[in-house]
Amino acid sequence: MGPGLIVMIGDNDAGGVATYAQAGQNYGYSLLWTMTLLLPVLIVIQEMVVRLAAVTQIGHAVLVTQRFGRFWGWFSSGDLFVLNFLTLVTEFIGVALALEYFHISRTVSVPISAAALIAITVTGSFRRWERAMFAFLVINVLLVPLLWLSHPDYRQVARGILVPGVQGGVSSDAVLLIIAIIGTTVAPWQLFFQHGNVIDKRITPRFLNYERADNIVGSIITQLGTVVFMVAGAIAVAGTPLAGKFTDALGVACALSAHSHFLATCFAVLLLDAGIVGAAAVTLSSSYAFGDMFGVHHSLHRRFSEAKPFYITYTLLVILAAALVLIPHAALGLITMAVQALAGVLLPAACAFLLLLCNDRPLLGPWVNPRWLNILSSIIIGGLLVLSCTLMITTIFPATDTTTVLAGISFALIIGSAVGFTTLRLTSRSSPAGAKLPPVDRSQRPVWRTPPLATLPPYRWSPSLRLAMVVLRGYLIVCVALLVIKVVQLSHT
Repeated sequence: MGPGLIVMIGDNDAGGVATYAQAGQNYGYSLLWTMTLLLPVLIVIQEMVVRLAAVTQIGHAVLVTQRFGRFWGWFSSGDLFVLNFLTLVTEFIGVALALEYFHISRTVSVPISAAALIAITVTGSFRRWERAMFAFLVINVLLVPLLWLSHPDYRQVARGILVPGVQGGVSSDAVLLIIAIIGTTVAPWQLFFQHGNVIDKRITPRFLNYERADNIVGSIITQLGTVVFMVAGAIAVAGTPLAGKFTDALGVACALSAHSHFLATCFAVLLLDAGIVGAAAVTLSSSYAFGDMFGVHHSLHRRFSEAKPFYITYTLLVILAAALVLIPHAALGLITMAVQALAGVLLPAACAFLLLLCNDRPLLGPWVNPRWLNILSSIIIGGLLVLSCTLMITTIFPATDTTTVLAGISFALIIGSAVGFTTLRLTSRSSPAGAKLPPVDRSQRPVWRTPPLATLPPYRWSPSLRLAMVVLRGYLIVCVALLVIKVVQLSHT
């Protein structure tokens, strides 16, 4: 028990809680089906991360840089640094809003929370940090009374989980929220955090099955939590003028207080807990990547004096993010959703690098992906690209017919399958030039060890694969620009 449970439950961070509550407040139970689709996505992606980390025992950013070059290493890590900092801001937004429900000013709550996070982490003890995280995770038992005392219509909840749909029809705003749900459920920071934490916990291939089980349990718990937050958001405003008018997570807590002060207290405490755990995980993710890129010690096993750049990076990120939250009159709810949507837009690139690394035969040997996993992973990436493309179209052409948007989303899996076939063809050519690799002998797994990276043959970029990655980079830049435009439009509505 460890990294998988922490990263998965930490996945329901403050930004996630706010996004799920927004889905419930604005669309009732109609977006619960996204959780059903995202459960296998979580399990598949994090299994690849765990396997890659356990077998190589080398940081994620180092692997990307050494195998694909410094340009792609900085592309991968640069996106992460920016996104993680913005995500960290949303964690402190959650902390501030949660404690404001208890009439504690953010000028008091945010600095104290930041100081506590720094104190927990810079002790130089992985075990102490992990125990602190488990203590915070126990607070998630409040999900049970939050659901039970909300008294939802369980038949409608089951229908929302099993039957796809969007209350009021698909619109550009709905697509943006779905992308935000994806971005907060499978966030890029999780890949780097889980990878670094597996290495920090010293998990080897011998313990992979335990860690896979840890991932699956964590994924199920986090998705159940997601359902509870959506239900709470829907129940809070049902039959009131607030339905469909989400502002921020504090508004949801206040709406719940009209039903029961205890319900609202549970929601606010869970939001606070999510912000603290999320902030710890997100900041560590950035610190791990920083250590990888600059070649400095980056482990919670090392004392402050032994890993000063690692801990100083962590501390500065926490202080800067906390300071930004203290800016008055900011649209905190809109900022939170925008950051989660940005994570969803950038996720395909992070998944693409992960998929390429997990098909690198010289790096992983018998631990490379089986064909079925490549197909499934590629379908996931294709589906994410179709959703971001849908957002692009509806932003550029606001009057686009909703049935056209629905058709685009419906064809996501079909297009994803085509992307999967192409990816399989491209990744199968990643062996050294002139070499023909023998079939994978998975019986060698118990004795396989990743050789030193310097001894591996260079990664062979086929022209098609290089073009695909360049196009993906350009596409994501356009998507981010249009996302900014969409957020600005929403801020004036």
